[in-house]
Amino acid sequence: MKLYAHPFSSYCQKALTALYETETAFEYRHLEEPGVMAELTALWPMKRFPILTDGETVVLEATGIVEYVDARHGQSRLIPKDPLAAVEVRMMDRVFDNYINTPQQRFVFDILRPEADRDPYGVEEARRMLDTAYAWLDQRLAGKEWATEHGFTLADCAAAPALFYADWTHAIPERFEALHAYRARLLARPSFARCVEDARRYRHYFPLGAPDRD
Repeated sequence: MKLYAHPFSSYCQKALTALYETETAFEYRHLEEPGVMAELTALWPMKRFPILTDGETVVLEATGIVEYVDARHGQSRLIPKDPLAAVEVRMMDRVFDNYINTPQQRFVFDILRPEADRDPYGVEEARRMLDTAYAWLDQRLAGKEWATEHGFTLADCAAAPALFYADWTHAIPERFEALHAYRARLLARPSFARCVEDARRYRHYFPLGAPDRD
């Protein structure tokens, strides 16, 4: 397998966490290396990443990669075999992607634009979405170790980078103790901790500033 990725990308970290969690062997095609972006563009003209290849098979999008890695090796570690349990895991995966990662990225993309093209209304809308998601997750995660009762899954692979960057972008209020504790457990998970360390030298890329505490 080959993974086309950049270590500072949240969605790449999601895929990398799954690869490390399942101890899957792969070739890391780092997007800053000469010629790698051209390879990626030939595979997917949208130029979005990560992308996984396995022989002639091309898998797009981080969620698809996590599912493929789990299915390819018959592990059923990240997606439960039980269909109803799998529904919950996939639901929480979408929650973290759509209601944590998407709004936090809206902050980032906005500040990267020229000042005349910025969207204060869109950023405020993203702020409200994060506040609502934080409150909902804090209640849902109370008493849980991971995002669901099914161990460390696809949902946690999504949650780790999403909450990692979201807390930098729009801080999780201290009163949400369950959510803070969950984020801390994700940071301590060896598979994600490896992603954080590998990306540390790229923190100057983050336009909102990157705290030293993580």
